[in-house]
Amino acid sequence: MHIPKYVTAVCATAAATVLATSTSAAAETGPEQDNFLPAMVHSILHLDIDPPGANDWNCRPSAAHPRPVVLVHGTYENRYNNWARMSPELKAQGYCVYALDYGDTDDAGVALAPTVKGYGDIRKSSKELAAFVDKVLAASGSGQVDLVGHSQGGTLARWYLKADGGANPTDPSKNKVKKVVQLGATNHGTTMSGIETLADKLHMLGPGEKLLGKAGIQQYEKSDFIKELNADGDTVPGIDYTVIGTKYDEITTPWQSTFMTAGPGATVQNITLQEGCVVDLSAHLSMTYSPRAIGLVKRALDPSAPAAPCVPRAPAF
Repeated sequence: MHIPKYVTAVCATAAATVLATSTSAAAETGPEQDNFLPAMVHSILHLDIDPPGANDWNCRPSAAHPRPVVLVHGTYENRYNNWARMSPELKAQGYCVYALDYGDTDDAGVALAPTVKGYGDIRKSSKELAAFVDKVLAASGSGQVDLVGHSQGGTLARWYLKADGGANPTDPSKNKVKKVVQLGATNHGTTMSGIETLADKLHMLGPGEKLLGKAGIQQYEKSDFIKELNADGDTVPGIDYTVIGTKYDEITTPWQSTFMTAGPGATVQNITLQEGCVVDLSAHLSMTYSPRAIGLVKRALDPSAPAAPCVPRAPAF
């Protein structure tokens, strides 16, 4: 059958347009931000975007930084608004940086907001993280990654190590993760400044799960999930943990509950953000935009990095 040349040309042009559009959409990157609020607004106006510096699948780790860094956002956040400042700074240091969205498939009220992630069952989210880490390892050719997690992201990292293949308890040399760096992680649960404690006493946690998602309820300090997470201790062998907490954390409360104790074969460094820098008043949402917190993350990933700066920061935005 003879196909007119103009039909062939039109089809070729259409196919090229579709390919270019899909490629562009897959690679869309948002701008660097200085604070969480403008990053949140930008992510609402531009859905499904990468933080700057992240998800270059052609990146190959250097000898200086042989492990890719995987950024794991917190509850109700997403990969862009959580990491729009830290991601480009790590990229500028020579790291291969990756960031995922997770926990947005459960049937909950927050699902109505397309930018809201991290509300689903943490056990299911852990499998999403596991698949993403495997993808990063395959693409980069690296044997291990380092995980940087904010809030639930740090707790999720721990569950992945314990339950979904991130660590090998019989042979830690085969762990898929070497370092875990946390910021305001809900390691031992939270009272949410007393809100979840009150909801528990009023028997409102169950109905709250339907409205807000399971992950928020799982991070309550008395939840079965938190009990199971910590049943065998805070750490697994072969992992170096750095835990960064802020005195002004209003979400992970009490704020000291983020700190961990090292078990056999692991190391833990607990750091208070304000230690040596009383003018950094960063709270829970703003701490991933704190120059000092970013500096501490860099030092945790590479001890030869410069000392973390001390810059005045407001508690919120």
